Amino acid sequence: MILRKAKLADAEEMHTILNKYAEAGLMLARPRSLIYECIRDFVIAETDGEIVGTAALHILWEDLAEIRALAVKEGFRKEGIGRKMVEYCLREAGDLGLPKVFTLTYQQGFFSKLGFKVIGKENMPQKVWKECINCPKFPNCDEVCMELSL
Repeated sequence: MILRKAKLADAEEMHTILNKYAEAGLMLARPRSLIYECIRDFVIAETDGEIVGTAALHILWEDLAEIRALAVKEGFRKEGIGRKMVEYCLREAGDLGLPKVFTLTYQQGFFSKLGFKVIGKENMPQKVWKECINCPKFPNCDEVCMELSL
């Protein structure tokens, strides 16, 4: 397996992987337009030429970024791919000088193992919520907000 930055040619497969989880209510749906607009945010996990996972580090401000759109294809889960993609994003955040990273997730145990701590959503700046308006669960979000200081 290799990790690499996403390319425009990856967008359709990324869209398929991400929206499979969105259809199951496990993450926010990502329209193609948003994937293309944010392609530079994404890291891809690839095995034998097949995209098997995706994650993104989305910068919100000088001191804050979000790990989002973390998804691993069925049949490739429980192999450490998600952890490796998050670690890739965290290294990138560190290289950029970001002091903290957060995520909104249903996978609290997974992120806890990586050092993230649960924080109250009300402590997050409003700019964090700009995409939430597109979520079918808005305004009753049931995701857990977690943060990691770098």
